[in-house]
Amino acid sequence: MPELPDLTVYLESLERRVLDRRLEKVRLASPFLLRSVRPPIREAEGRTVRGLRLIGKRLVIELDDQLFLVLHLMIAGRLRWRDRGCSIPKKVGLAAFDFEDGSLLLTEASSKKRASLHVVESERVLRGFDRGGLEVLDATSEQFDEALLRENRTLKRALTDPRLFSGIGNAYSDEILHRAGLSPVTWTTRLDEDGRRRLESAVREVLVEWTERLRDANGDGFPEKVTAFHDEMAVHGRYGQPCPSCETKVQRIVHAENETNYCPRCQTGGKLLADRALSRLLKKDWPKSIEELEGIQAQR
Repeated sequence: MPELPDLTVYLESLERRVLDRRLEKVRLASPFLLRSVRPPIREAEGRTVRGLRLIGKRLVIELDDQLFLVLHLMIAGRLRWRDRGCSIPKKVGLAAFDFEDGSLLLTEASSKKRASLHVVESERVLRGFDRGGLEVLDATSEQFDEALLRENRTLKRALTDPRLFSGIGNAYSDEILHRAGLSPVTWTTRLDEDGRRRLESAVREVLVEWTERLRDANGDGFPEKVTAFHDEMAVHGRYGQPCPSCETKVQRIVHAENETNYCPRCQTGGKLLADRALSRLLKKDWPKSIEELEGIQAQR
């Protein structure tokens, strides 16, 4: 799922192309995309884009007279900039927004169509999309602590909860926790002052660093390869590969559709975290430490 760095670069790229431009036509290819009925989507046609913003992981396009288009890309939704009036891809295309200088395509490369579009006609209604998560880059340390300690959660779950923190998902939470040297399963209420400051610094550093990386890689173009996996990442998506800090193999916890990646030396003091499926299967044979795992692997 696109997170704050990806969405920021999307936003900046859109500003250069559609701000103060007239939205000529909206073409919908999927009946599942539009999640609102009033006002009708046709009300957006002919209006000029007056602003763009983010609300959490939602991208908001503001049109004349406080009419808003609210896009949530979910996991597989992506934006493309193409020639004006281009055809919508049959299998993955959801919609096209036609402007004078080009068309913004919305695609979703998944059989589960989760991306959504809402048409909203006032700031009051728009505020209903705000989950209340903290905008970390604009927050004080006191506000960070208040959000972190609001509920007793694991650090991984706290960082990815949109009610607590805005714009952080599975990928960057892994990178943040590795940068901070903290276990993903540490409980928020057990984190001392030093740990909270390390976590806060890591959140800011990782989000700013990756926004700049993606911005530099994109240049003046439109983002075409928005992905949660990058070779330069420390641990996310790098299961079995060496940690860049200590060269220990990155480990993982798999739960439902999400995977948490971590370094057992840098983050958990050499302890292997229990993978719900595999540790239950292996029971007493489940290795408790990286040394036990490396010993087992050496015997194979």
